Amino acid sequence: MYYIVETDKSFEQAAADLDTAVKAHGFGVLHVHDLGGTLRSKGLEFDEQCKVFEVCNPGQAAKVMATDMRLNMALPCRISVFTQKGITKIGLIKPEQMLASLSQDENLAKIAKEVEDKTIQMVDDAK
Repeated sequence: MYYIVETDKSFEQAAADLDTAVKAHGFGVLHVHDLGGTLRSKGLEFDEQCKVFEVCNPGQAAKVMATDMRLNMALPCRISVFTQKGITKIGLIKPEQMLASLSQDENLAKIAKEVEDKTIQMVDDAK
């Protein structure tokens, strides 16, 4: 269900490289949530780093919503760069398995597989 890799890169470098990889694969970065920073800004103790990139390929997103508009709630895809006990990791929830739990449509399964292959490539490129 998850695809997570470890990297020897710093958290900051991995995040910058993910941004580059997303764009290189024809996707856009819609927003980056700095979850670690947000928690600390609320006065909570949180020692880890975590940025969640919302990424989207408009053509693929349009196909998904044209098939089943309810699936807009599963969009956009998210790829995270985070630290865990001093180790930088990059990961995602696999779109193919996630969409399969929401729909049995064969066309959606094909789209989800294409998106999954691309997002995994992004993670591997950023590693």
